[in-house]
Amino acid sequence: MSRVLGGVGGRVGEEVQVERGPLGPAQFWRGQSRYVVGELLDSWVETALWWQRGPEVAGGASADLVSTREVWRVEAVRAGRSRMSFAGVFDLSWESTANRWSLVRVHD
Repeated sequence: MSRVLGGVGGRVGEEVQVERGPLGPAQFWRGQSRYVVGELLDSWVETALWWQRGPEVAGGASADLVSTREVWRVEAVRAGRSRMSFAGVFDLSWESTANRWSLVRVHD
């Protein structure tokens, strides 16, 4: 089971601070809590939903149609806790057009 996190202004996700390593997120901060990534489980690229219209860009294409976000599914543990008993699975996304990292899903 997973929870999709709601954001401000209709955006999906909760804004987080991320330190990126050579392969993806290495650690992230959710509020005052720091989470250390133990394993990168998967990564993919998503495009915006085609039926949600956005402002037009040069050439008549919707900015939403050409924007993408990178998503990483990671196993992480809150700093100072044992990975064996307290690890969780999180989906983190990077939106380069907004220069923003978001925690978009927590898997139970």
